[in-house]
Amino acid sequence: MVNGKKLINFLCILVGIIFYNCLSIAMEKPYHHLPDGTFRNPEGSPKRDANIKWSYKIFNQEKKKLDMTVPKSHVIEKEKVILDLKKYQDDDYIAWIGHATFLIKLGETTIITDPVFSKNAGPLIFGPKRYTEPALTLNEIPKIDLFLLTHNHYDHQDAYTIRKFPYKNAKVLLPLKLGKYFRRYKDVNEMDWYDEIKINEKLKVTFLPAVHWSKRSLTDTNKTLWGNFLIEYDGKKILFTCDTGIGDIYKSIGQKYGPIDLTFINIGAYNFYPIMPYKDKSIYHTNPEEALEIAQNLKSKKVVGMHWGTFVLSLEPIMEPPKRFKASANKYGFKKEDVLIYKIGEFDSLKKLLSYN
Repeated sequence: MVNGKKLINFLCILVGIIFYNCLSIAMEKPYHHLPDGTFRNPEGSPKRDANIKWSYKIFNQEKKKLDMTVPKSHVIEKEKVILDLKKYQDDDYIAWIGHATFLIKLGETTIITDPVFSKNAGPLIFGPKRYTEPALTLNEIPKIDLFLLTHNHYDHQDAYTIRKFPYKNAKVLLPLKLGKYFRRYKDVNEMDWYDEIKINEKLKVTFLPAVHWSKRSLTDTNKTLWGNFLIEYDGKKILFTCDTGIGDIYKSIGQKYGPIDLTFINIGAYNFYPIMPYKDKSIYHTNPEEALEIAQNLKSKKVVGMHWGTFVLSLEPIMEPPKRFKASANKYGFKKEDVLIYKIGEFDSLKKLLSYN
């Protein structure tokens, strides 16, 4: 009987310890982790109006009104792109392939961001079609060492590109719960916000919060994480910020990680009026002025506008984002020459841009 009581007491203590530990773990979960396993934006982020109903009918009607004329000056000819790839092969550079896809070469490491080489941003043959081709094809890109993926939307996570990507030995960095799409790759790393991965002695990548969301099917809303990548190389800081809306988090990031030497940020896909009640306003994509405000909060020295000029994802004129971006530079404390717009296929020397040896 005595032994029985001791056993009961022991079991009660054990259950209490397990319960306390489980409770502690639950309480320690970061704000962006919800109990149901989904994720949410940082504190101080804008909320989507639950009363807004998306209408493909209205969107397509308004989309037909857009002038789809692409100026020749927007795209570099393929012959020059190929020549510049060879010209810069021993230099540190950035090159815009289109939308949010960039090549970033830092020393011996060549990075690709959100690579999308499909003809459309959607499943199979569906979704918005490209109106400008990628500057290079998958068979023409240089050897990639580091593959960065910010989130799972079709204009960033492209199934065709992932399947056909020629460098599956590249190190892949991506948000939590997206590793399942990269089973054929050798080195896949899921990251939570503020996780850091050291690539080599000079290069470190930190995954930081963004104000966005995730969805790839009818049943997976916010079941995978999203975010931004801070790339620290040889004393310089490059922040790849895509996709994001405006939010309080960027003041915090600026205080903790700033000043940022070069910020890449989305400046397109912000106008959904008349579906949304306000023109030129989206809580998930910054308009050009909001992009500059974020860059200001990050204490950025220079800022690159991206996420425009490739797909029609919203209803602003296709060539409006860069004009507004440049025009608003001084208002947010930037010189016009430090607010950068690239042509698709354009290369630029990072050593010259960031002034390092």
